[in-house]
Amino acid sequence: MPGEVKKSKPVQKAVSQNNNSYGGDKSGAKKNKPMRTKESTKKQSMLNTHKLNPFKYDMNEILSASRMDPAKASSFLASVIAKASRISTKAAKEFVKTFLDEGDLTKEEHDKICKLLDKYSKFR
Repeated sequence: MPGEVKKSKPVQKAVSQNNNSYGGDKSGAKKNKPMRTKESTKKQSMLNTHKLNPFKYDMNEILSASRMDPAKASSFLASVIAKASRISTKAAKEFVKTFLDEGDLTKEEHDKICKLLDKYSKFR
């Protein structure tokens, strides 16, 4: 009838059951994995990635003054940065030494690069 307020029926929500498609419980995934403990590693001197741009600038100054081919110099620089930041500065110095042995770098340039690696490195 007009002017009459209809009362709404309470709506019952269907309770959904948690049917997982794999059929297992959640804790079963970790039962078969052995617990691994962290192995302590000795800290190594590595390139400080926060000072990467000044390092590149100084290295480019050394490499531009050297007699190394510019195309070879850019890949050399990338390899030095990768080794120094991921492995250690010691590995990067050994890599630079191979270029000294091949004759692409002089002893003075080798020493300058090693000093730069020491200057822009930190222990981690």
